[in-house]
Amino acid sequence: MTFAVELRELTGPTWEAAVAHRFVREIRRGEVPPGVLRTYLVQDHQFFDAFVALMGAAVACADTVEPRVVHARQLAVVAGPENDFFARALDALDVPLADRTDPVLLSPTEGFTALMDTARRSADYASCLAVLLVAEWLYLDWATRDDVPLPAEPIQREWIELHSGQAFEAWVAFLHAELDRVAFGLDAAHRERVRGLFVRAVDLELAFFDAAYT
Repeated sequence: MTFAVELRELTGPTWEAAVAHRFVREIRRGEVPPGVLRTYLVQDHQFFDAFVALMGAAVACADTVEPRVVHARQLAVVAGPENDFFARALDALDVPLADRTDPVLLSPTEGFTALMDTARRSADYASCLAVLLVAEWLYLDWATRDDVPLPAEPIQREWIELHSGQAFEAWVAFLHAELDRVAFGLDAAHRERVRGLFVRAVDLELAFFDAAYT
């Protein structure tokens, strides 16, 4: 069992609760209530700066040029198409400027932002990978788990499309392989720190879905 698979198994019940969440079931049908979708996207948009910074840290911390280039290319995707999605979606939902730039943050939003900042400040490649892998792998899992047609509703459809497809699958596979590669050389204490970040990230992903309905 690889390190990444071990972590996935360790978080099994929480992971499964997240990928089978009510939000996931509804977005797969294009039926997330407008107020819930608005809350979810306003809060998720607040991750953008911390997520871009974390991806930049992975570029800086990667131990060889090949993974550094892969991280840099994916950073361009997030800063381009995904950032553009938020601008269009928040416009379509009539979200005022104040809620885009300085909304009241829900507890899971604060927690996940702090976790990304912790991984970034560590300047530790394995730590950056652990948090990135949860954020991307869990979303790939829920976006591709059910073999059903994409919904017609455009915002929900595009959010699913951003987290599926061959390019995104290749990105997640890369993160998975990189974490396994670098974990091979870690001592027990270092592996435990990385394990803690992974577990915390999965807990926060589930809490974030729950919070959209509060």
